[in-house]
Parts: sequence; structure tokens; C-alpha cells
Amino acid sequence: MTKEGPLCCNTSFSHSKDKPEKPVQQAEDAAYLRRRRIVSLISLIGFVIFSIVFAATIGQKLIEFLADGKAFRAWVEQQGILGPLTLVGIMVLQVVIAIIPGEAVEIGAGYAFGAIPGMLLCLVGAALGSVIIYGLTKQFGIRMVEAFVSREKIQSLKFLQNTKKLNILIFILFFIPGTPKDLFTYFIGLTPMKLRTFLILSSIARIPSVISSTIGGEALGLQNYTFAIAVFILTAAISGIGLLIYRKITIHSAGKRENQ
Repeated sequence: MTKEGPLCCNTSFSHSKDKPEKPVQQAEDAAYLRRRRIVSLISLIGFVIFSIVFAATIGQKLIEFLADGKAFRAWVEQQGILGPLTLVGIMVLQVVIAIIPGEAVEIGAGYAFGAIPGMLLCLVGAALGSVIIYGLTKQFGIRMVEAFVSREKIQSLKFLQNTKKLNILIFILFFIPGTPKDLFTYFIGLTPMKLRTFLILSSIARIPSVISSTIGGEALGLQNYTFAIAVFILTAAISGIGLLIYRKITIHSAGKRENQ
């Protein structure tokens, strides 16, 4: 694994014009596609296993108590430590595999545990998932990231090479609702940012988007559907604005790279 500047990226993105290096590049591309297929298959299998286990345990009770959030929450409390551990595990899986929508997990957390406890459990799960990704990325480098994230998306994050503004950029990107936070989590291991710094910045910045989802989930559990819908509509609107801001950032970054 070679290092170039602040990012631990190798030369897999630089297509050399020298003819002798073309077979090497083709071999790297083939290995890249093979890693992507393997990870996609493992992710699909993991999701299927999770769905079966969830349906056989919590899912059945959730359907039974779907119209009675208080009864479902009482049942969750009867499970003791198993309930919170299950949610944390689901959140870790969501961050690492990124197939399960994070918002759905957060809404479910609010429904089952309440707004504040649900938010705290989601933040713990997200932090643990981030630790796993950070450790694997530091160990295996860009090839680990390419297995989960396409090269095009990695290229779109080149603006994070600015190490002087890295802390503030990460905080803003995690603070803005609707941005691909799982993508940032995979990329951060390629930067000089320390794990402790990343966990503090990302956990604090996640709070507004997570709490909005858990508040909506709690409202659903209390059958306050009007308030829940209002929260979801407001969250969706803010997320839409966040996506537009993120898109402008990436387009501006791409334009600067082309002009260099």
C-alpha cells in the first residue's frame, strides 16, 4: 500500500500512458471488480440472514404491537439488556454494510425506546461501526474502501485532501442531513484524522439528524401521527437541502481539480 500526500491512496486511479503498464492496470481493474462482487454477495447474504433473524424475533412482536407502541415498548423493556444490544448490533450492521437505511433504524429506535434513549443507542452503534471500518481501512488501505465504495464516489471526495480544513469539513458533512455519511466513514481511514477525533466530531454532528428520526419514531409509537408526519416532512425537506449543498460542494471540488 503506497501513500501519496495526506491520503493513503495508491496509483490505481492514475492510468499510465506507457504500454507496458496496461496489463498491470487491467489486472488491478479485474481485481477491483472481483472484490466488489464478493462484498456485494456477502452483504446480500448478511442482509438476508439479518432479515430472517429479525422477522423470527422482534419482527413478530412488532407486527403484533404495530398499533400499540406503548405495549411494544413494554415488551422491549421486558427483554432486559437484549433489546438495546439488538438495536446497537443492527446499527453497527447498517453502518458497515450500508444496505439497511439508517433512517429506518433510527425511526425504529424511537418507536421502541423513545427519542433520547433511541438516539443514544443509535449513536453508540454508529460509533462502533465506525471503529470497525476505520480499523479495516487503516489495515488494508484503498483496496478495502474500493470493495465497498465505487471509484467514482471515492474520486468525488478528493476535496477532503485539504488536511487544514479536514476537521471542520467532516463536522459539516456529518451535520448536514441527507449526506452519505457511510461513504465518509469509509473514506476517513484514508486521511490523517485520528479515530478519537473522528468519533467525537461525527457523533456530535450526527445528533440533529438522528434525534429528528427518533422523535418521529416515538410519535408513531404514541400514535401522534400528525406530529410524526410533520417531523418526517420537515426532515425530508432539510435533507433535500442538505443533498443540494453536498452536490454543490462536490461539483465545485471537481471543477477545481479540472482547472489544476
